[in-house]
Amino acid sequence: MTYHVSPSVLSLTKHGDRKSPVRPVILCGGSGTRLWPASRESMPKQFSRLVNPDTSTFQAAALRVADTPVFGRPIVLTYADARFIVTEQLAQCGVAADILLEPERRDSAAAVAVAAVHAARTDPQAVVLILAADHVIGDTEGFRQAVAEAAEGARRGMIMTLGIEPTRPARDYGYIRPGAGLEELPGLHTVERFVEKPDLAGAERLIAEGALWNAGYFLFRADTMIAELEAHAPAVIGAARAAVDAATTDLDFVRLDAAAFAEAPKISIDYAVMERTTRAGVLPVSFPWSDVGTWDAVWQVLDRDEQGNAVRGRVELVGTSNSLVHSEGEGLTTVVGLDDVVVVATPDAVLVASKSQSGRVKELVAGLRKKAHPEADAHRRMYRPWGWYQRVDIGERFQVKRIMVKVGGRLSLQKHFHRAEHWVVVKGTAEVTLNEQIILVHENEGIYLPIGALHRLTNPGKIPLELIEVQVGSYTGEDDIVRVEDVYGR
Repeated sequence: MTYHVSPSVLSLTKHGDRKSPVRPVILCGGSGTRLWPASRESMPKQFSRLVNPDTSTFQAAALRVADTPVFGRPIVLTYADARFIVTEQLAQCGVAADILLEPERRDSAAAVAVAAVHAARTDPQAVVLILAADHVIGDTEGFRQAVAEAAEGARRGMIMTLGIEPTRPARDYGYIRPGAGLEELPGLHTVERFVEKPDLAGAERLIAEGALWNAGYFLFRADTMIAELEAHAPAVIGAARAAVDAATTDLDFVRLDAAAFAEAPKISIDYAVMERTTRAGVLPVSFPWSDVGTWDAVWQVLDRDEQGNAVRGRVELVGTSNSLVHSEGEGLTTVVGLDDVVVVATPDAVLVASKSQSGRVKELVAGLRKKAHPEADAHRRMYRPWGWYQRVDIGERFQVKRIMVKVGGRLSLQKHFHRAEHWVVVKGTAEVTLNEQIILVHENEGIYLPIGALHRLTNPGKIPLELIEVQVGSYTGEDDIVRVEDVYGR
């Protein structure tokens, strides 16, 4: 039986036959706690190079929707603390985008609503693609072709999804039951029903019945999604409109209004719209896909040796099989006589887990947070808009850091109430503001910054600036910083 698009939908698409480019919206606000300790709040998995040593999954997503006639200028939705990471990684891969900053996490419905409102300001009938920043896709051209095909349904007023043909009875994904075919749109179907994450028997039954994995990709016309949100989630679209209306521009970012955005109910787009709308459609696709949501999923997408092991970094194995061993930094990680395990070693934390139980890492992180372990969320290396710093040592009344300042980078003009600092330049040239003085400090030279002194560090050179900072005082916490001036608007 063929499904006929209703006259009401056709009336909405009277002027929608033009093939304007699809506006991709990359959602990258997640914290990726199930891939701890490599992924943490300070540098979550979408910005880390866990799968490809050359690009993060966020960069891969941006490149996937760039330099092709299918797509227009991307929109990136992220949280404020990640804004400079987003900017730097986009610059590294040569992609320009609109960057919208969410004041807080309000789940996917609010993010989709903001994307629809933002796109509609330029073109109410713009076709929008929602995609995640942390997915791995093994066939870029297949993905682009699928988006082009599904966009035809979106232009006719449907809210399309890409349904992945399952390769195993997964219990960690939701499923989509395809319905009847869409008239004059070969390969596109209505959605009969969305199904929650099943148990193993349920997953096997769904696959036998032709169900697809729900990968969280959505294509729709901006006005269509706005109309559906008005019908099914008016509080969400109301908050999104208000947040966009009152948004401010900060450098290259658009900051959504915090008070308005906070009024959006925390609800996923699946619950808010997709399970209620009569316009849901699906295109079955078969390109290789993973949300790399657990270390087991990471192991599945990595290249493996003859014993089934996937390794990263300095690793040596003896009598070990079907395991993932991920080693960061200069340390050597060794494993002897284990099967089906995950070992992740970072400079300040180590995870050892059964591969089958790796999904429980999220529980572990929740426990670490309750006990106030700083390693739960903060990496030893912390990224800032001007570069990064990394703790080398810490003790009573002192802390030692390694600091890198990018070319042209400039720290805030600041002072401390509880600590003095010694800076020793090991590479490059530092321009140091110390009260009323501006001093150039070269390699193998140092400078002393007394408690309470107003100071700033700038890299005026042509190469990255590296220095060692020794803090001495009664308190060396990051909150003992009084910023007087900051070019990054912090």
